[in-house]
Amino acid sequence: MSYQAEYIWIDGTEPEPLLRSKTRIIKDGKEPEIWGFDGSSTNQAPGSNSDCVLRPVFVCPDPLRGGDNILVLCEVELTDFTPHPTNTRAKARLLAEKYADFAPHFGIEQEYTFFQNGRPLGWPATGFPEAQGPYYCGVGGEKMPGRDIVEKHTQACLDAGLAIEGTNAEVMMGQWEFQIGVLPAPAIGDQIWVGRWLLHRIAEDFGASVSFAAKPMPGDWNGAGAHTNFSTKQTMESWDAIVTCCEALGTRVMEHVTNYGYGIQDRLTGKHETAPWNKFSWGDSDRGASIRIPWAVSKARKGWLEDRRPNANMDPYIVSALMIDTTCSALAGEKPVLFVPEQAAAVQPVSV
Repeated sequence: MSYQAEYIWIDGTEPEPLLRSKTRIIKDGKEPEIWGFDGSSTNQAPGSNSDCVLRPVFVCPDPLRGGDNILVLCEVELTDFTPHPTNTRAKARLLAEKYADFAPHFGIEQEYTFFQNGRPLGWPATGFPEAQGPYYCGVGGEKMPGRDIVEKHTQACLDAGLAIEGTNAEVMMGQWEFQIGVLPAPAIGDQIWVGRWLLHRIAEDFGASVSFAAKPMPGDWNGAGAHTNFSTKQTMESWDAIVTCCEALGTRVMEHVTNYGYGIQDRLTGKHETAPWNKFSWGDSDRGASIRIPWAVSKARKGWLEDRRPNANMDPYIVSALMIDTTCSALAGEKPVLFVPEQAAAVQPVSV
């Protein structure tokens, strides 16, 4: 028996890494094994020493090809089998293992924007659509472009066995969201990346592209985020643990913000349901705070918290590792390890 395995990996493009993939035909029913690729074509190696290694870490059914075909998400390694400098999953895995007894879990709300012909999907060729207001969770007519892609993507995630929790239209026309969770690290990152790959691949069939840009359109339009819901065993049992986590996050504002995605200053302006990028706050039901405590958590005095700062283009491995490092070390009464990824995104000048 032969089947197709689509090997997927994250490349070294800066400031926003791209997803890459290629197909391997696997014969005799064997399991997917390590493979390789030309790193000089993906910003991960020089041409004089171009070989990089693909190590399978997450396998799921291929919902597009069907049958026995699979998707294979990989970590990138050097030829000595050590993590490649662009491999952020390896560090997330180590931190997750260190604090496994704390049971840190995540749910990520992945926003994105469809584009076509250089404009958000559904926008007029010139000028602007009706101002924001009717699009969020809207229905009907020309104001909800992209729903056909969203429906196919949602079913694909279900067929792949991903932990998709829901979808909704977002505040700007052409902007949507899907949610993945609740999962530990690095599994949350694995499934976000595979969900992103499926979205890109399905949009191809509709002549559209997907942008995860933090501020896809300048001006009085919402940016795109990846609100990250986080809990530990302690927060699920105690309000004091939630307070400890929030206070700890407030001591490491720049470590988080500078690694929460490219263009974060363009999005975290204090407008459009965001807190300013250089100020930290937390509060009940406050979508203008850095950390929102959901009303149900506030009422129960236990549960989870929502970090509203990560961009749509954030690396989920980096975000989950940073949150584990900052909060679990505080809960344990330890110092954080000062997790600094190799490709820390620089804070960029405000352009809007």
